[in-house]
Amino acid sequence: MNRLRWGIVAVGVLIFLAALWTLRPTFTPGPPAPTAEERAADIHRRAIVIDTHVDIPGFFGIAPYDPALRGEWPIQVDLPRMREGGMDAAFFIVYVGQTERNAVGYAEAASEALRKFAAIRRVTDIQYKDEIGLALTAADVRRLHEEGKLIALIGIENGYSLAREPGLLDFYYGLGARYLGLVHNGHNDLADSALPQDRFGDKANEEGGEHGGLSTLGRAMIARANDLGLMVDVSHASRAATLAAIEASRLPVIASHSSVAALRDHPRNLTDEELKALAAKGGVVQIVAFDEYLHEVPEEKRVRRRDLAQSLGVTGLDEFFSMEGERKRQYLEGIALLDAEFPRATVATMVDHIDYAVKLIGIDHVGISSDFQGGGGIEGWSHAGETANVTAELLRRGYSEEDVVKLWGGNLLRVMEAAEAGRRR
Repeated sequence: MNRLRWGIVAVGVLIFLAALWTLRPTFTPGPPAPTAEERAADIHRRAIVIDTHVDIPGFFGIAPYDPALRGEWPIQVDLPRMREGGMDAAFFIVYVGQTERNAVGYAEAASEALRKFAAIRRVTDIQYKDEIGLALTAADVRRLHEEGKLIALIGIENGYSLAREPGLLDFYYGLGARYLGLVHNGHNDLADSALPQDRFGDKANEEGGEHGGLSTLGRAMIARANDLGLMVDVSHASRAATLAAIEASRLPVIASHSSVAALRDHPRNLTDEELKALAAKGGVVQIVAFDEYLHEVPEEKRVRRRDLAQSLGVTGLDEFFSMEGERKRQYLEGIALLDAEFPRATVATMVDHIDYAVKLIGIDHVGISSDFQGGGGIEGWSHAGETANVTAELLRRGYSEEDVVKLWGGNLLRVMEAAEAGRRR
């Protein structure tokens, strides 16, 4: 009888264990974690991504640069690739190169500036107004983004186009300019340049430059820019001019396309002193995807690249964009050979500069720019369609979505709002 009882108990235990086994949790592998590229694409669907420096020729909007079409190099920014890369907004630049400071030079500079203002407004107000809108305020940027449109803003590069006339700054502001780059290559009437030009007889900055930084007129233009609500841009300014401009401005200042001198000792880059001064004023430095500002480029490559351009008659932006046929083929092949022999900086190199600046002055004072069509472009970010690659690298390095949003335009919009709030009619 005991044996029967134990047999019944054993059977019961087995049945109980079998039941438990059928109820055991099953572990199935979950979906793989999203890649940095997938996360970047997701963030770009929500964030407002702003590139603060895109150069244009005077025939922007006219063949061969129709921004509604996918362009071929040297076109790096067009509407299709802006959408593909998640680049929502770009500051299109009214750039004028430095020439002789005389009546002819001033008239030609102002004329060139007006030609570019007209080109941008033609695109945003007439040709493609349903696809891209002009933002005059930070609120406009947000509104246009909510409407699903791409966004154009306007920046001035080189105060030479003001022709010593403060009234022109008011006029340019009325046409849509929202930042003023004080100077370019070569001293002008407002400020000393980071790169004095021998052909103009410029005095070296080590000898005090022409103005010791800023001229009296330069200070007046900064004050007027503040009163208008127009951001002041110190990219291309000498060290003395940068520090003087930050001090002279009563509002935050930007560097629209510069990098870090501590990592690449180039006159166009900002020293720790300049970066700290910029941040202390509430400003932002837009780290730029410009090969020579991110790492050292051998002199041999620079000389050969310059010789190639000169041999093909490429002496300015319009000539650069007008290349076609055999001349364009020769230029492309020549540049490809040079880049193969002397590799360009990469997205990782650029993010090294972002890392440095963030650690030095904080995430709230750093942004990103390309300088596309003005010499910008690196491995991994060579046109607008590759914009999300920068975000992917930031995510791989541990930046949060909140950080990315600040770097890609949040900080710039804060400075823009400060400029708007600081207007004095």
